[in-house]
Amino acid sequence: MKSCSTTNITRACTSETGTRRNVTFRRRRSQSRAKPRKRHKPEEIVAKLRQVDVLVSQGQSVAEAVRSIGVTEVTYYRWRQEFGGLKSDQVKRLKDLETENTRLRRAIADLTLDKLILQEAARGNF
Repeated sequence: MKSCSTTNITRACTSETGTRRNVTFRRRRSQSRAKPRKRHKPEEIVAKLRQVDVLVSQGQSVAEAVRSIGVTEVTYYRWRQEFGGLKSDQVKRLKDLETENTRLRRAIADLTLDKLILQEAARGNF
């Protein structure tokens, strides 16, 4: 686990009865050198999944193999569920289709809204 450094802050506080006392709060310092999250490209994901398969076939445990590629087990299993039996070109095509599907869904939503507005205007309910 990562250790967080803390800062102690002491403040004078007045209670409901009017007595003053010093109270110490502990506050975490923000980590200024936090490691940025890496976005893996689909081709990289497929390559890493294959690498884990090779390491497991050589006798390493799944946990050790996943650690060696630099991701968590949760990420590995999520990737395997999404990209399991696909090849690099298939993954790229899948991502392109998902992008196009999103674009088309937005276009349908816009056209449906325009249609509803025109129907309301035709009825004279504006």
